[in-house]
Amino acid sequence: MNANEILDQIEKIFPNAQCELHHESPFQLLVAVVLSAQTTDVSVNKVTPSLFQAYPTAKKMANADVKDVESYIHSIGLYKNKARSIVALSKALVEQFNEQVPSTYKELMSLPGVGRKTANVVRSVAFDIPSFAVDTHVQRVSKRLGLAKKDDSVEKVEEKLKRKIDRNRWNQGHHDMIFFGRYLCTSRNPKCDQCPFVSFCKKDKL
Repeated sequence: MNANEILDQIEKIFPNAQCELHHESPFQLLVAVVLSAQTTDVSVNKVTPSLFQAYPTAKKMANADVKDVESYIHSIGLYKNKARSIVALSKALVEQFNEQVPSTYKELMSLPGVGRKTANVVRSVAFDIPSFAVDTHVQRVSKRLGLAKKDDSVEKVEEKLKRKIDRNRWNQGHHDMIFFGRYLCTSRNPKCDQCPFVSFCKKDKL
């Protein structure tokens, strides 16, 4: 079964896979993705409503006191670092990009706290530019289903997925694989009895 056929099967199981981070603008999406590092989207969605009510735009966030921002997000992991990052990236947006979130890798990754995964999510979800963000779910599913090797880096997994999956499916394919990894092919106790890929899964070899 090739990568596109795997996505076909996943889409039958999860026909409505989409970004689960709540946001109302590219700026809010960018902040939410930075906050989601090493924590769940559910946890992020609990803190962002009050955070975005207080600081809905880059300009408002750029003028925020980091300690104030911490008070809104203290329930999520690494909140001190993340508070610093989102205030700093907001200042950079105001000073360098006229308060607008850029869409190129180079410009996005020049922002504090923004790595390739975050840039990929923003390009894909906010701007509908074909991109393939590799998070822990995508990485795990790719390796279990033989789309990447056990020791492949995040960059290598992204490269292989882009080669094996049709470009017009990258954006949706990212969400498909996240849902599959988040809700079925979980890190612990995966629901193998419900999986259509058991015959070639490499879970026991990883």
